[in-house]
Parts: sequence; structure tokens; C-alpha cells
Amino acid sequence: MAQEVVEGFKFEQRHGKERVRVARVWRTPQGRHFVVEWRVGITLFSDCVNSYLRDDNSDIVATDTMKNTVYAKAKECSDILSVEDFAILLAKHFVSFYKKVTGAIVNIVEKPWERVIVDGQPHQHGFTLGSEKHTTEAILQKSGSLQLTSGIEGLSVLKTTQSGFENFIRDKYTALPDTRERILATEVTALWRYSYESLYNLPQKPLYFTDKYLEVKKVLADTFFGPPNRGVYSPSVQNTLYLMAKATLNRFPDIAYVHLKMPNLHFLPVNISSKDGPIVKFEDDVYLPTDEPHGSIEASLSRVWSKL
Repeated sequence: MAQEVVEGFKFEQRHGKERVRVARVWRTPQGRHFVVEWRVGITLFSDCVNSYLRDDNSDIVATDTMKNTVYAKAKECSDILSVEDFAILLAKHFVSFYKKVTGAIVNIVEKPWERVIVDGQPHQHGFTLGSEKHTTEAILQKSGSLQLTSGIEGLSVLKTTQSGFENFIRDKYTALPDTRERILATEVTALWRYSYESLYNLPQKPLYFTDKYLEVKKVLADTFFGPPNRGVYSPSVQNTLYLMAKATLNRFPDIAYVHLKMPNLHFLPVNISSKDGPIVKFEDDVYLPTDEPHGSIEASLSRVWSKL
């Protein structure tokens, strides 16, 4: 945030536009369509202190202009591009086009529109809405210094066995029994920061970051589930979270930092009893799914040396 001393006070300011929704459709000559839907947030750091202190708005980029810029730049993108590349494109425009703008933050959430399969064939122009969302944030300075972060919101995963939790601290408030057999379910929120620190060393491969997003999502899911024929035992959500973050850093050398948040969504065995004992014996195959309250587990993992 821009900071300076104004009239004897420390003064910080920023301004921007949030929740700008834009969809872009690309149509190939062969009739195949591609669609993205983005929710864009823009924050500008700029030398516009006069607008706060006096009747002078001459240094401000209007937030309505920011909104219109999103649509104009989306129109100018004749080739399909990743959400990361669009965030960088917007940030680069604001810091280069406006003299008073010293830095920009662009946040984008991409809705997961996925191509429909009909009669075993990908549809030319039909799409259905998936679940987890692709996120990104580009922080760019006028010098070209860049911090690029991508992520996943709402990646729901569940396994019906190969999970336990035991040998934890016990005191007079503890009622939870030890177990080596339970359902493990969570909704993963993941963020990872790339090692690219400048506009000038970004990969030039088209849709590089889209491919990387899909690869990271696969590594996270594969680590959670384990091999298809036998799975992998999870002694705690904490341990599984660490292994997922570690696998991501080990697999992708251009990712410097990973943050995972994984709430423990509970599936409680149903037990219906009367004063005479159990009414129905469920034998651990009927559960009450609940996400309130839930355990909250999150952690970060980063490289000691992260620069490329």
C-alpha cells in the first residue's frame, strides 16, 4: 500500500474495482467454441493524494474506467489465454499506461465451465458448470517486479476408509475416541506462488499456467487418495495436508510456496437407540454428514531458496 506523511500523519491509500464479471468466447474456424467466465478485482497504488486532501481528482483513474478496461482487454485477446496471463495483462496495462500508477494488484476467480460430453464426443459449444474454482493474483510494480499466485477453491475430496486419528491429547473435556477407521472428507483451498519475480522471465508457452493448474490439482488429489487399488493411510488431516504440499513442491520446481486449508468435514456414524438398546444396527454404513462445526487445519510450505 502506498504510504506517505501527510499533514503530520502517516497516510496510506489504494483504490480499485471489485466483482467485475466478464465472460469471453473464442470461436475457431472449425466451429469449436471455448468459454471462460471471470470475476475480476483490481487495486491500484497511485500518487493521487490530492484527491483526498483537496478538490482535485486530476490524478485518479476512475473505477468505472477500470471496469471498462476489463471488457476492452478481454475483447483484445484474440487468442485463448490463461487466467494468470489475463491478470498479468491487466496489471501491466495499468502500471504502464498511467503515469501516476506505481503498482497494481489483479485478483481473478474463474468459474469452472467444462465442455459437455454427448454420446462419447466433446460437444462443440456445450458446457456445464463444475465445482472447484481456479483463482489467481498478480501483483505488479512499475519496475516490472512481479508476484504471481494461483490457487483452487472448493476442491471437495472424500475417501471412505484408510483414515484414522488416535493418540492425541486427552483431558477431562475429551470425548472423541481413538480410531483407525473413519471417513475422511474435506474441501481443499490451495494457494501456490510461482518463483517468477519479473515480467521478463515468465514462460512464453501458451496456456502454460492453465496446464500447471490442472497438474497441481492432480498432484493434490492423487496424494490425498493414494494408489487406486489400495489407497494410502492417513493418520491425521495434518499429515495428509503436509504430504500434499510437499508433493506439490517436489513435483514443480517453479513453485516456491504452497498454502493449504483443509477443514475436517465430519461423517458421524448414526446410532439410534432406546432405553432398551439399539433400535437399528447400522454396522458403520450409515452416517450423518455435517460441516458445522468442523475442524480447521491449514499450513504453508515453502522452499528455503525459491528464486529461479
